[in-house]
Amino acid sequence: MKILLFEDDLILANEITKFLEHSAFEVTKVFEGCSVETEMKKNSFDIFLLDINVPNLDGLKVCEKIRSIDENTPIIMISAFGDLSSKKEAFGFLANDYLVKPFQFEELLMRINSLLRRKDTVSTSTDDIIKIEDLIINKTEQKVFRNGQEIMLTLKEQRLLIFLAEAQGRTVSKQQITEYVWEHNFNTNTNTVEVYINFLRKKIDKDFDLKLIHTRSGFGYYLSPS
Repeated sequence: MKILLFEDDLILANEITKFLEHSAFEVTKVFEGCSVETEMKKNSFDIFLLDINVPNLDGLKVCEKIRSIDENTPIIMISAFGDLSSKKEAFGFLANDYLVKPFQFEELLMRINSLLRRKDTVSTSTDDIIKIEDLIINKTEQKVFRNGQEIMLTLKEQRLLIFLAEAQGRTVSKQQITEYVWEHNFNTNTNTVEVYINFLRKKIDKDFDLKLIHTRSGFGYYLSPS
């Protein structure tokens, strides 16, 4: 399990990291708010621990940024302020929990495990969110984000993107795509699939260095960061 810890107190950050790593978590420490998004582009995290009282880009703003691209990963806010208004503000930014400093590391661990259990329960009952690198597909709300930017797709483009994403890196043929996206409602000898793949590339890949949609010559297409 991967945790991103946003805490500008170096000593506390090291102590929390040591404790959580001893509890079999992999922890990425971040000391500046602007670095959180950079780390999210590199890795997927199972939970975020965000200190509120950080200069410049504080934990609340970071929480807001995370929620703009990731609606589901649990967020625990950490703060020296224990008053109701501070907690209410944090939950208003869609944090899942709030822990007041100083706290026992065992309590932090209990809260982390509780949120992860809830997350696992949701994940097994619904597969509404697909995340591949910085690409987020919300199937329920029919929304797609790349690096935090919402990308407007037609219904056919959405179905094609979801089909590619759910293949989990496997190559899918034109025939498989037509069966899923168009349900055989057009001649598979046409170049319609190629046209729609190009539509997706312009919207999903064109403005980003990391390309996700690839062609395997003679076989079909696949979606992968590699």
